[in-house]
Amino acid sequence: MKRAAVLVALLAAGAPGGVLAQDAPAPLDPAPIVGAPKGPPLAGAALDAATHEVAAVLRCPVCQGLSVADSPTDLARNMKRQVREMLAAGYDREQALAYFEASYGEFVRLQPPLRGVNWLVWAAPALGLLAGGFVVARALRRSAAPGEPRTVAAAPVDDPALEPYLLRVRELAYGWPGGRRPAPTADRQE
Repeated sequence: MKRAAVLVALLAAGAPGGVLAQDAPAPLDPAPIVGAPKGPPLAGAALDAATHEVAAVLRCPVCQGLSVADSPTDLARNMKRQVREMLAAGYDREQALAYFEASYGEFVRLQPPLRGVNWLVWAAPALGLLAGGFVVARALRRSAAPGEPRTVAAAPVDDPALEPYLLRVRELAYGWPGGRRPAPTADRQE
């Protein structure tokens, strides 16, 4: 009973909306992770542009399909705020990316750097395209092999009741009168 009274008193005197006010935790100092700031402190339009540029190449850990710049989540907004603070303090683009990579892993980058196994991520589309071209070229070469006559094999009719339907389909599909293949003439080669 006493706890409930204390809770009601805190809620009544506390934050608006009945939720206890809590200060947001202070962001960690990036200096131990990425070293001292390497660039000039940014402000104004340059800070806004640089913040958007860095946030656009960071993956939102919640959405994973969106960048931090495009994501509506609270975590993405906090990450964007941290990027802005780092750039305003003089950290450069690579230091900001390295800071988040140390926290979330290499997956946080939408464009992973070309190192280690990441070469496969960048080379796989080109290798897939080359392999697909090889398969298509080989199939075309086989189908156009010289000396092999191209004939349409007559499909065997297992059920005599289906034969009129098969003949009608051939008539509609190939233009064969009565569904029968016309006899080759001397002036027409097949």
